[in-house]
Amino acid sequence: MTKTKQPVRTTVVQAHDPSSLPGKLRSIGGSKSDTWNNVVANQAMQSIWGKNSDQEERNKLYSAAIAGLVGIGPKDELEGMLAAQLIACHNASMECYRRSMIGEQTFEGRRENLNQANKLSRTYTTLLEALNRHRGKGQQKVTVEHVHVHEGGQAIVGNVEGGGMRTKSENQPHALGYAPGETLRSTNTERKPCQSPAMANGRCRMHGGPSSGAPKGNRNAFKHGRYTAEAVARRREISALIRVARALGSGRL
Repeated sequence: MTKTKQPVRTTVVQAHDPSSLPGKLRSIGGSKSDTWNNVVANQAMQSIWGKNSDQEERNKLYSAAIAGLVGIGPKDELEGMLAAQLIACHNASMECYRRSMIGEQTFEGRRENLNQANKLSRTYTTLLEALNRHRGKGQQKVTVEHVHVHEGGQAIVGNVEGGGMRTKSENQPHALGYAPGETLRSTNTERKPCQSPAMANGRCRMHGGPSSGAPKGNRNAFKHGRYTAEAVARRREISALIRVARALGSGRL
């Protein structure tokens, strides 16, 4: 008995040039491809629990989900996915909160719903931070226009990430100032000048005594932006969300 070979079925996926795609729904999914935008919109709408709602109410919920995507305003496919996940995570967390409020349930059921809502709230915060990092809101750009390097000082040119230590340089001068009675370093066999590298003001870090401090009104000081009004308000908002989530997770309402 001979076996006949079955014909091989192949699936052909046609790729289009992104520049030739219409992208009329780009404000929803962030892509030039409306196929992608429709998929993201459908995924966001399907995350809504509308089983107990009539058709009119479901249409309102679907319209609200699309309005949420448009409000987030994704600029590319990655932001489109994050936006859809934000909508889905919000819907899931609110559904867990709603179920935890049902009176006819056991204590274990109520606690489980609150625990799930707590995890979803934390996930929502993580997604929001990822979206802001992708958009560059979490970065500070510092532009230095003028740099003055005085005698005995040292300048660093390049990317500096806060709090870095200065590296020693072969051409760095030694300490110029010494405290009274400390001008020489004693050893067992000889006395010689201190060879410790000088600080930025030209003094010795061990023998030079107190520094006069940075010049007043220093315009070249590095500003990290951690204590700006926007950064402080954002940290307070995130802390408030975390406190509410923890209170709900522990059963205190």
